[in-house]
Amino acid sequence: MLIEQPPLAYRLLFPEALWRLRKKGRKVVYLTFDDGPVPTVTPWVLDLLDHYGVKATFFLVGDNVRRSPHLLDEIKRRGHSWGNHTMHHLQGMKVPTFQYMRDITEADKLIDSPLFRPPHGLLRWKQAAAIKSHYNIVMYDLVTRDYSRKLNPDQVLDNVRRYARNGSIIVFHDSLKAERNMRSALPRAIEWLLSQNYELLPLPMP
Repeated sequence: MLIEQPPLAYRLLFPEALWRLRKKGRKVVYLTFDDGPVPTVTPWVLDLLDHYGVKATFFLVGDNVRRSPHLLDEIKRRGHSWGNHTMHHLQGMKVPTFQYMRDITEADKLIDSPLFRPPHGLLRWKQAAAIKSHYNIVMYDLVTRDYSRKLNPDQVLDNVRRYARNGSIIVFHDSLKAERNMRSALPRAIEWLLSQNYELLPLPMP
């Protein structure tokens, strides 16, 4: 559970970040996808979302956008929201703040979004302070762990069923690493969420 649903103690380390977003009088969740866009995966995700008539938010790696800029255009065209996930998928805890901020700024030139999610959900406090003056930091309420080679698609789906709740920001990955689990688990997760009367919404872009 420490991975799938971050504990309160960790959330309190970054009170400026968005972890969960409830709407009064509505039952909602927010599907998000990290690490794309990837030509062999992202179009499939976009078609699937169209099939179910739902919208999502894509946190994009700048270097992937550089290689496939048409996929960002397609994400926008289909009515989804999008955010910055650094240029080179840097983990904040492993690099100094000046390098991290430079990487984010480089990605912003390609992505141009007020939303930012740190890779792996890891940041230094000094980095969070620098980022929040330029971006809305988006974390998550539920990590499906679709990227894990130790899990199968049924277990990924079980994570959604077990931990999804009103206002959950849910993380899948439109990446090669997650593709095997995600392709099987995602459609079933969407169907289950819809059967539980959740609205599936994109995160707002202020």
